[in-house]
Amino acid sequence: MTITFLLNGESVEVDGVGPTTTLLDWLRETRGLTGTKEGCNEGDCGACTVMVTDGERARALNACILFLPQLHGKAVRTVEGVSGPDGQLHPVQEAMVDNHGSQCGFCTPGFVVSMATAHLNRQTDHDDQLAGNLCRCTGYAPIVRAAESASAAPVPDWMHADQGFFLAQIPRGEAEGRGAEPPYAQPDSTDALAAWYADNPDATLVAGATDVGLWVTKQLRDLPKIAFLNRCEDLKQIEETAAGLRIGAMVTMDRVLDAMRPRHPAYAEMIRRYGSAQVRAAATIGGNIANGSPIGDNPPALIALGATLHLRHGDTRREMPIGDFFIDYGKQDRAPGEFVEAVTIPAQPDRLRVYKLSKRFDQDISAVCGALRITVEDGTVTDARIAFGGMAGIPKRAAAAEKALLGQSWSEDSARRAAAALDEDFTPLSDMRASANYRMETARSMILRAWHEDQGLPISVLEVAP
Repeated sequence: MTITFLLNGESVEVDGVGPTTTLLDWLRETRGLTGTKEGCNEGDCGACTVMVTDGERARALNACILFLPQLHGKAVRTVEGVSGPDGQLHPVQEAMVDNHGSQCGFCTPGFVVSMATAHLNRQTDHDDQLAGNLCRCTGYAPIVRAAESASAAPVPDWMHADQGFFLAQIPRGEAEGRGAEPPYAQPDSTDALAAWYADNPDATLVAGATDVGLWVTKQLRDLPKIAFLNRCEDLKQIEETAAGLRIGAMVTMDRVLDAMRPRHPAYAEMIRRYGSAQVRAAATIGGNIANGSPIGDNPPALIALGATLHLRHGDTRREMPIGDFFIDYGKQDRAPGEFVEAVTIPAQPDRLRVYKLSKRFDQDISAVCGALRITVEDGTVTDARIAFGGMAGIPKRAAAAEKALLGQSWSEDSARRAAAALDEDFTPLSDMRASANYRMETARSMILRAWHEDQGLPISVLEVAP
C-alpha cells in the first residue's frame, strides 16, 4: 500500500517501508528534515513534536512513536513548515525571539510546533499544552511568556492550507500494506478488523502506538504481524444515551478528557495529568484498557464508575464489568483474536473522586491511583466502589474497605476504619516508584482525603500555601 500524506504543504508518497518505521526516522534520514529532534525516543521530551492534521482537527504528536502507516491521508507539518512559504516567521517564532525563549536550541523546534498547534486551535492553557516539551537550560518562564504574547496574533494563512486536503486528494488505499516488509493490515471498519484479527490472532494491534512505539524504539522488538486501527472510524465514536456514555476503543484520551469534564471532573483532572498533550492526542482508552497495566490510570476510575467493557471476536460480542477483565498480572479475560470494542459508563450523579500520586505532577506514571465513588443518603453510606492502581498486579477493587463503609455513617471514623481495612485488600510491592509501606499509607490517605473533600475542606496540592 502506498502511504500518501501532505508534508509541509507538499503531497508525498511512501512505498515499501517497514510498517514500524517512525516518522522521526523517516523525516531525518530520508527527507533531511533534521529540525525534528530525537531526544528521549519514547514520547516524553517533545523534541520530536510535529503537527498532524486530519479531517477533524490539528494535533501535536510525538514523531518518535508515530508509525508511517498512521499518517495515510493526513497532513504533517514539521518545524520547517511552521514558517511561511517566503520565510515569514510564525507569530510564535517571533515571540520566542522577542522573549529570549531559546538558549541551546535543541528543544526549541518541538516547543515551536506545540505552540503553533495550540495557536491554530486557539488553546491558551499554555502550561498544559507545553507540559510535554522539556527544556533544561532556558527555563519555562520565557517560553510561556512567548506563548502568551503570541496568543492574540491572527493565525497565518499558510497554517490553514492543510484543511480540506484529505477526502478530495487522498485515496483510501488498500487494506493490506503488501509492499512493506513485513506486510501489515489497515482495516477501515470494525467489521473488517474483527474478520482479520480472528484469522490472525497472534498479531499486534496498534491504536495510538504510545505503548507499542516503545516496544520498537526501546525494546527493539520485531512485530512480524501488525494491524493499524486508525482507519476504523466506527471505533472513534462517543455515543450518549439515557443509560450512559459508550466510548469507542479508538477514542483518544484528549477526547475522553473533554467528555468527562462536565460529568466527572475528578476523572477529567486526572486525565489532564495523563501523559502530555501529545500523548493524550494519540493514546486511546481501548489501548490503555487492553494493555492491562497494573498502573494504568483509566481502569480504577472506570471500575469505580461501574463501567461495562465490550469485547468482540469475529461476529461474536460479549460484555462484562470492567473489573472482571483483569485476572492477574499480564493476564486479561480476552481470548486470542478478541479485541476491546468500547466501554460504557452508566449515567449517574457525580460522586467520583480520583487521586493520582506520582513523583512529577505532569506526565508521570502513578505510584498509586485511587478512585472512590461513595454514595451517601441521609448521612449513611448506601453504596461504595473503591478501586486502586499500583496496589496489586492488576487494577483492583478494595472489597474489605467497601464493606467497612456500607451501612455506616459517612464520618472521619468510618473513613479511618475503611482505610485500615485496606490491609485485607492489598499487599503492595516495593519498586522504583514507591515502597510497599508508602503505597499503603498513601492509599489509606486517599480514603480520608475523599471524606475531607466531601466536607468542603481544601485537599488540592495546587492550593497549598505557606
